[in-house]
Amino acid sequence: MSGETQPTVGMAVYAEDGTKIGSIRGFDEDGFYVTTREGLAAMSIEHERAGHEFGEAELMWRCSDCGEMGDIEQIPDSCPNCGAAREQIYYWTED
Repeated sequence: MSGETQPTVGMAVYAEDGTKIGSIRGFDEDGFYVTTREGLAAMSIEHERAGHEFGEAELMWRCSDCGEMGDIEQIPDSCPNCGAAREQIYYWTED
């Protein structure tokens, strides 16, 4: 991938016609998740609804390699538990 930029959390994503779709909010084995609206509270309809029917849910970050979780206000550059790159960290709701 010489000369190409690797996707990272927070990177803008654009459609083929140049229209901004949103920003990358996390990764998994199938690809990446995109925030289509601005702000943490509006990351997806699932996050909007999380915790409203079954109690309160807290928005956190989670490492896809080891499962470590932490405060969303302090997303680390790498996982403090296993050292995984920031690209392995994604948004997570925890009851």
